[in-house]
Amino acid sequence: MTGRTFLLLAVMTALFGALGFALAGQQGMLIAFLIAATMNFFAYWTSDTMVLSMHHARPLDPASAPDLYQIVAGLAQRAQIPMPKLYVMYEAQPNAFATGRSPEKGVVAVTSGLLDLLDRDEVAAVIAHEIAHIKNRDTLTMTVTATLAGAIGMLANFATFLTPSNREREGGIGGLGALLLMILAPLMAMLVQMAISRTREYEADATGAAVCGNPEALARALQKIEAYAQGRVNLTAERNPASAHVFIHNPLSGAGADSLFSTHPATKNRVAKLMALVPSLTRPASAGSPWRKSAGSEAPRTRRPWG
Repeated sequence: MTGRTFLLLAVMTALFGALGFALAGQQGMLIAFLIAATMNFFAYWTSDTMVLSMHHARPLDPASAPDLYQIVAGLAQRAQIPMPKLYVMYEAQPNAFATGRSPEKGVVAVTSGLLDLLDRDEVAAVIAHEIAHIKNRDTLTMTVTATLAGAIGMLANFATFLTPSNREREGGIGGLGALLLMILAPLMAMLVQMAISRTREYEADATGAAVCGNPEALARALQKIEAYAQGRVNLTAERNPASAHVFIHNPLSGAGADSLFSTHPATKNRVAKLMALVPSLTRPASAGSPWRKSAGSEAPRTRRPWG
């Protein structure tokens, strides 16, 4: 976990504590936290099956995609994590996501559009980004964040059922101060949650670039994904907008980036950070690299590099 993520989580925790004592006292804070923790623990434990089912992802086996499997296996080895399970979503919009409650339960899912529209190095770079999420245990980080944000929202809802005398008896505040906290605290929690999500994307870009050794390929992939996503609506994602944050690029049409209410950084900012890594991370392709072919060994253009 980076220092920025830790700081944002500390802000969220402080906000939860202040709101709990101010509105509902220690007992109300404990109840809200327990309810939110229970809900999000269930979501954390079943996150992989839920999101895969939600997006109609289908498992890929080594026989159907041997080259893609070789790429994933090589990147997982470099990242020092177990080989994740591999899934495909038959969706024209290029995109990908990672899930799984631990590196041992890691899953990488890619769309058919990503495989059709990106070249071999770019596909490998995108997968490296997703492997970085698994390596960095971002599912756990976002579950903790969601628990705190959910608890803050519940506290605000609980407070609407408390009279001023109830709040004062519980050690809380009354009047205008309570009203402002009920409105502003959930909004602030959502903003912090979005900021943590954007921070984790930047960190996965940096880690993924280090894993594949090709930040330029990841930068090109992000630019292509953004360009190709225009005009290719992901209807499944539109029907399930709560899952948008797991993708490498926001799959929702009309979604902004790098705003206070965005889960993803702007592509141009991600590209700039990746290009700054080029001098220190780029290395020549080697014959043993599972994500690059040696010179003259590229498959014909009519054959995709993952089949």
